[in-house]
Amino acid sequence: MAIDHESPFKELRLKNRRIMGGGGPEPEEEAASAAYRDQWPRWLQPLLSARFFAHCTTHSDSHRSGECNMFCLDCSAAAGTGALCSLCLARDHHDHHTIQIRRSSYHDVIRVSDIQRFMDIAGVQTYVINSARVVFLNERPQQQKPGCGGKAASASANLCEVCARSLLDNFRFCSLGCKVIGCSPDAAKARNWLLRATAAASDGNASSSSALRNADRKQSFTPPTPPSMPAKRRKGIPHRAPFGSLIVEY
Repeated sequence: MAIDHESPFKELRLKNRRIMGGGGPEPEEEAASAAYRDQWPRWLQPLLSARFFAHCTTHSDSHRSGECNMFCLDCSAAAGTGALCSLCLARDHHDHHTIQIRRSSYHDVIRVSDIQRFMDIAGVQTYVINSARVVFLNERPQQQKPGCGGKAASASANLCEVCARSLLDNFRFCSLGCKVIGCSPDAAKARNWLLRATAAASDGNASSSSALRNADRKQSFTPPTPPSMPAKRRKGIPHRAPFGSLIVEY
């Protein structure tokens, strides 16, 4: 899902507690959480939660200041470091590892050639936008057309394991954020919940469609009122012309 306010890297604690003694997670759970945290770069969570394409507050008085669409991988752990503008980049980060964020349909994307040098993006759906292959940072809400219900999602055999967005067959996630959540120790539990929610929504849509069909069937037993036809003019009685029988003689 979109990772805006809550970090996916904080320690995941299972709700199952020991029956006797209460206590916290078992050592196996602690090891799984630590391995989960270590598999991601330290800058990934700040990258996913940063707000890009806003005007820079540091250089708001400068006419050269533009939108914040840059990100420094080396300084991401510093307090207050997030999206950067071109002036921020030139002043304090000119010799650092930086990446540029782009926009597609009001969503943040990053080029595959830029991000794959620093992390593994295997399993994430890629897209070609303006002749460049990109990946989305966070999950995008999938809008359904009115009346389609769950048909759009069920039509695709392969869905994102986190948000159920339609994907190509050889991908598992629609964005980097979904991959982070999908690889967590609680991912299986989240997927099961998602499948149940999707199935319930599909059943509700099917019930609504069945009710509509039954209503239409009941209405079909009542014969429709025939359309009114315009009255035809009655043919008049023929009459002989008043001078038709006269014979003119010369």
